[in-house]
Amino acid sequence: MLKHIPNLLTISNLICGCLALYFSFHANLIFTAYFVGLSAVFDFTDGLAARLLKVSGPMGRELDSLADMVSFGVVPGSVVFHLLEESSLSNYAFIALLIPAFSAYRLAKFNIDDRQLDGFIGLNTPTCTLFFISFPLITHFQPTHFLNQFIVMPELLLLFTILLSIAMVLNVSLFSFKFKNLKFQDNKLRFLFIVLVIVLTLLLHFAAIPLLVLLYLVLSVFNNYIAK
Repeated sequence: MLKHIPNLLTISNLICGCLALYFSFHANLIFTAYFVGLSAVFDFTDGLAARLLKVSGPMGRELDSLADMVSFGVVPGSVVFHLLEESSLSNYAFIALLIPAFSAYRLAKFNIDDRQLDGFIGLNTPTCTLFFISFPLITHFQPTHFLNQFIVMPELLLLFTILLSIAMVLNVSLFSFKFKNLKFQDNKLRFLFIVLVIVLTLLLHFAAIPLLVLLYLVLSVFNNYIAK
């Protein structure tokens, strides 16, 4: 029975993704964001459970990618489509389909790439999704925040849609949060980012999410540069 727990968590990720998609179709992007958040929790815990129970295998990996394709591929594409469709650039709403298209390629590549066991090559789909799903949360809960003047710009949303879609398939190493040990020297970048997450979240709340995603990309590129 225990060996099925990771797959049940993965299925929970998928179900939450389907519910998020349902709410995005009904223009309720706040509930969409809530269920994406639950999907992210299940996506994190299924791999953790598999490692703890020592039941990792190809079946779990494939199932995880199929669930992620819905929760972190189709759902963010639907959210961006809705945001663009309601903007002055409604004619360009179908550009949002780049997100599920590049997500599918990124997830398939992840499953066959042995280099991504301890890190990522290209932006991972949950991080990309968190970036876009933060927009309705910020505009709803923090309407007076300074970031809103940028979030409501459809040109900027269109630009980020293209750039982050491409970032998912770039051959660039990005650090992950898998700790092999708790030594500071081996994990200093991870510890630094965790501190940034805590500080910025306390200061900016939901507005911290897109900034943290961009910081994650910048820190990863900088880490690659100094590692050469």
